[in-house]
Amino acid sequence: MKSVSVRFSSLLVLVFSMLLPLPGIAFGIPPVGPGNRDLSAVIELITTGQFRAANTRIDAALKQTALSPDARLAFEFQRERMQRMRLDFSLTADQVKAKLREQIPNLSDAEFARWDTHGLFEHMDIDGQRLYFNRSPSNLFQLSPEARKLRKTPWLLTSSGFPKQVVEQTTAYDQKVIHAALQTGRSSVLPQRVQVTQTLTVDADAVPAGKTVRAWIPYPRADKGQQEDIRFVASQPSVHRIARESALQRTVYLEQPAQAGKPTVFKTTYEVTLYAQYHAIDPAKVLPEKITPELAPYVAERAPHIVFTGPLRVFSRQAVGDATNPYQIAQRIFAAVDEIPWAGAREYSTVPDISAYTLRAGHGDCGEQAMLLITLMRMNGIPARWQSGWTFSEGVYNDIHDWAEIYLAPYGWIPV
Repeated sequence: MKSVSVRFSSLLVLVFSMLLPLPGIAFGIPPVGPGNRDLSAVIELITTGQFRAANTRIDAALKQTALSPDARLAFEFQRERMQRMRLDFSLTADQVKAKLREQIPNLSDAEFARWDTHGLFEHMDIDGQRLYFNRSPSNLFQLSPEARKLRKTPWLLTSSGFPKQVVEQTTAYDQKVIHAALQTGRSSVLPQRVQVTQTLTVDADAVPAGKTVRAWIPYPRADKGQQEDIRFVASQPSVHRIARESALQRTVYLEQPAQAGKPTVFKTTYEVTLYAQYHAIDPAKVLPEKITPELAPYVAERAPHIVFTGPLRVFSRQAVGDATNPYQIAQRIFAAVDEIPWAGAREYSTVPDISAYTLRAGHGDCGEQAMLLITLMRMNGIPARWQSGWTFSEGVYNDIHDWAEIYLAPYGWIPV
C-alpha cells in the first residue's frame, strides 16, 4: 500500500474532495435576488474597479432596517470581495518589471509596454490606480514563448500547467492504463490501495490562546470505478466528525483550543482504493441523450458561472461547426478549450462569471477551463458537471485539481 502525505500551513483551507459532482458552483458569491438593483449596481462598480463608490453604496444599503439577512450577507460579501481583489491585484508596474528582471535582466520599458498592450499582464484599474495581478509576472512565461526564450533559467511548466516531468510520467502511465483497459474490456483498471495523511498547521500565536480553532479537512466520497473502499484510520485530535456520504463537499471536522507559543496541528489519515479510467468509445454508438429529470440540472444554466452569454454562443458555434454527433461535438469543444492556455488564477470568489471571464481573459487555470468546458457542453445539450479533487504522482507532484465529467449515452459519465 502506498502512503501519501499532504501538508497545509494556513488559517484558511481551500476545501476540496476526491469527488465533487455539483451541477454548478457559486464559489462564495451569494446570488443576486431578482429586482435587487442596488446589489447589482455594487457588483458592477466593484467589477469595474470603482471601489470607493461601491463602499458608499454598501454603507447606504446596510443602514436599511428592512434589509433581509440574505441581502445583508450579500452586501457584506461584496466588501470582502474588494479586500480579496486588493490582495490579488497588489503590484505596480514597477514591481512587475522588477520581478521580471530577475529572469530577464535586460527587460526594457518598451518590451514591458508591448506585452502589456497585448494583454499579457492581467491588471485592474482600482479607483484610478492601475494594479497588476500578483501572479502576472510568472504567468507571462506561461503565456508568451518570446518571454520564455529570454529567461535566464529554463521554464519547467508545460502549456497545461503541469511540470514537464509529471507530463512525461503521466503519459507513460496513460499507456499502461489504455493497454489494461483494452486487454480486460473494463473502463476502471489498475487499482491501487493508498493511505493518505493530511496535515493542517496553524502558526503559533496566529490565534489567541484559548480560542477554539476549527478545521474542515477534505475527505473522499465513494465513486464506483474511481475510488472505493474508503476507511478512516486516525485523526489529531482524536475526536472528529465525518460528513455524511451524500455530502457534496465531504470533510472531517476537527477542533481544538490554541495554545500560547505552540502551533495548532490537525491531522487526518484514511485509506482508499483508486482506479485509473479509460473509456473506449465508439462514436457511431453515441446518440443524443434523452434528458431525464436526473440529467436536467446538468444541461441547464446556473448563475453566476454557467450562463449562456452571447460571446459564449458565438465561440460555441465556431468550435462546434457542423458537428451533430454528441461525441464529435464534445471533441471539438474540448479541443477549443484546450487551446486556451493555462495560467495561474485569481481568487475564484472575486469573479462574477468564471466561464465568461475565462473566454474573455484568454487563459485560465484548471478550474476556470473546466467551468468554461461545462458551460459549452451544456449549451450544446451534453450533460456536464464539475469535479474537484487532488492529483499526485509518486515523489514528483502533489496538488489540488479540477476537471469535468460529461454524460454520453450509452456510456454514462466520463471524466474529461
